Amino acid sequence: MKKKLLGILFGTSLVLAACGGNDGGGETSTEADPEKIVSQKCMSCHGENLDGGAGPKISDVGSRLSKDEILTVLEKGKGNMPPGIIEGEQAEAVAEWLANKK
Repeated sequence: MKKKLLGILFGTSLVLAACGGNDGGGETSTEADPEKIVSQKCMSCHGENLDGGAGPKISDVGSRLSKDEILTVLEKGKGNMPPGIIEGEQAEAVAEWLANKK
């Protein structure tokens, strides 16, 4: 009985987490927040401080690449990074945010 209840609670929390984050304007708050996007989609490979890990250091990527070059990497991938991890408006926001990392 306890396992069944825990399973139901866990499943419910997953559904709520997946549906959460809506600010009522039709867009999730993640779309407007490049730091959240990077936290969710980049840190697992590039490290918590973006100082590298499985992927290269990107904490100062703006000193090496322009916004457009970063956007190209996000869209097309590079090395072991597959294409399309971040797309559309999110990719634009992240590229601009990373371009300012110098």
